[in-house]
Amino acid sequence: MTAPFKLSSFLAAVLLPVLAGCAAPPGGHAAHAQQPIPASAAQAAHAPAADPRIMVRFPDMMRTHTLANMRDHLLALAEIQDRLAQGAFDKAGDIAEQRLGMSSLGLHGAHDVAPFMPQGMQAAGTAMHRSASQFAIVAKDASVTGDLKGTLGALARVSQTCVACHAAYRIQ
Repeated sequence: MTAPFKLSSFLAAVLLPVLAGCAAPPGGHAAHAQQPIPASAAQAAHAPAADPRIMVRFPDMMRTHTLANMRDHLLALAEIQDRLAQGAFDKAGDIAEQRLGMSSLGLHGAHDVAPFMPQGMQAAGTAMHRSASQFAIVAKDASVTGDLKGTLGALARVSQTCVACHAAYRIQ
């Protein structure tokens, strides 16, 4: 029998590190990969379970609008990765700022959506938009310096904010 799932523990372990700068777990990913998975945990991964995420209820039109924005965010991330693969750092930065960054808030109607979001979801969204704007700056710098490592790290922080929010919340 597995221990009951505690949402507060989940949020502390997943969402808070992302919002605090995307801190890695102690020992890094390599240490995590070396830890054995208990048999009960492996079995639980295959068993259906209740969705532990916080349910956020939006009016139908706002839900449709928000989900369309999130799909566009995914498309923007794919386009950014494609531009990075082509060495088009400036273009990757432009896409990030225009479609994901702080400059995109009006385009996405963030002011209209925010009242339907709990504070933590709002904070996660703001963290995503800020990290996208930070990525845009790093990508523009990389067009001069060629620093792909820093650019990929900044892009990873954008993705981590998305993952943390989607792991903590679901829209209905």
